[in-house]
Amino acid sequence: MKIRGASLAVLFVLGLNGAAFAVPSDTEDLPPKPTQTSTECPDGKAWDKESNRCIDIKSDLFDDDDRFLAARELAYAGRLTASAQALDAIGEQDSSRVLTYRGFLARKAGDWPQAEKYYLAALAADPDSLMTRSYMGMGLFERGDKAGAVDQLREIRARGGRGGWPERALLMAMRAGGKTSY
Repeated sequence: MKIRGASLAVLFVLGLNGAAFAVPSDTEDLPPKPTQTSTECPDGKAWDKESNRCIDIKSDLFDDDDRFLAARELAYAGRLTASAQALDAIGEQDSSRVLTYRGFLARKAGDWPQAEKYYLAALAADPDSLMTRSYMGMGLFERGDKAGAVDQLREIRARGGRGGWPERALLMAMRAGGKTSY
């Protein structure tokens, strides 16, 4: 395992060891696996298992949870426009999860000020949103604010996220010097 200067210092101070990367028993927080939604469907559509084809994301066949899962999968696949279209179709626009992924999309598009606004709004809606804290920590680290990233890591742990995907994702991003695909 190769760790660079500042990252090594941060990990040492935090007392990181290999156990922090154990796979949790619940896999809901793991990165989404690609499905036909991200591998076959054009922007604005998601895979419908019942009809075995791509359907408009606004269709009544999908509920907000389906749309959110599609948005998350598409975001992780780097399909930012398609992810935004899935988010746009969700009714609960002020929810922490929608605001978090709007922040993710803005960060990935290189618009940190907008991403930070979304992350802060998501945390105002749900201070315990560990994924929001993870993504915000990644953005802070990418911008050179290592202390801010460590603060988010501490918050994740203090709120019960030790060993979960949000903690592991932020730690991996820090180890990689802020270079991640998520």
